[in-house]
Amino acid sequence: MTRRTTPTSDAPSQRQRLDKWLWHARVVKARTSAAALVASGHVRVNGVRETSPGHGVKTGDVLTIALDRSVRVLKVTGFAERRGDAASVLGLYDDLDGAARS
Repeated sequence: MTRRTTPTSDAPSQRQRLDKWLWHARVVKARTSAAALVASGHVRVNGVRETSPGHGVKTGDVLTIALDRSVRVLKVTGFAERRGDAASVLGLYDDLDGAARS
């Protein structure tokens, strides 16, 4: 007899939808905007253009995001279950182009 195990809700999430992560990290104001940004091809994951908003991102992935007037390069360092205030996003990513902005 084969037993199936299901992950518990206590287990940390290993992946998160790309559009949801962009919204939680406050890259965009609305989740629908995040989905549209991805679907239009303005987001790369580890150098590969991604057009599926449901693509799973994991810790260590590098996202290159082309916004209206800038390009952001972010390394995923964590996930959030809810969208918090601006101070709470500090643990979600490392800004790899931060030195170029200063």
